[in-house]
Amino acid sequence: MKVAFELLFSGDPETWGIVGRSLRFSLFSTLFSFVPGLALGIWMARRDDRPRRTAAAVVGALTALPTVVVGLIVYTFISRSGPLGAWGFLFAPAGIVLGQSLLALPIVASLAWSGLSRIDPRFHETVTTLGGRGLARLDATLREAAPVLAGAVVAAFGRVTGEVGVAMMLGGNIRFFTRTMTTAIALDAAKGDFERAISLGIVLLAVALAVNFAVHALRPHEH
Repeated sequence: MKVAFELLFSGDPETWGIVGRSLRFSLFSTLFSFVPGLALGIWMARRDDRPRRTAAAVVGALTALPTVVVGLIVYTFISRSGPLGAWGFLFAPAGIVLGQSLLALPIVASLAWSGLSRIDPRFHETVTTLGGRGLARLDATLREAAPVLAGAVVAAFGRVTGEVGVAMMLGGNIRFFTRTMTTAIALDAAKGDFERAISLGIVLLAVALAVNFAVHALRPHEH
């Protein structure tokens, strides 16, 4: 354990390069999933009918989809024999970001739907009474649900940061290129290099705790 902390705080370029790369992939994945996830969440929250309830149930189920399944689905599209094979996404950062974006999307959509559905109906009536229409009404609604939406972003970021299946299958765990914290931990543990694995595990645990605290801080409190 002492060696792991020494490795972590010694400023080892490879170790911190892995940390930075992993966080960068997670950030872009979360950003790319936010707009379509929010749009889907808004559509599901607009009214309570059977198609939207069915969509909400499907999206909720997809939040628990194993990461290797997402990786396998994306792999079939971006492999050399797949329809997107010519884009060169496989075993590249773009492939990881694409897969993680699809992994984060249902989380954003589900939490956005949940938050928007809980807004007091009187709020919409007030906005309408004050002349809110179209984009103005949408802007007011998003502002009202801002803490929930921020929590959705943080939760999605935490989900993709801690996943390993997509990063391993689509990135290939290539040193200095696509290696992330989770894939590096798996590799180092398999090689018996537990010091580096533990040091990266400490960083990953710190990120998970930060995400958990952020989600609770952003969650609306009932009075």
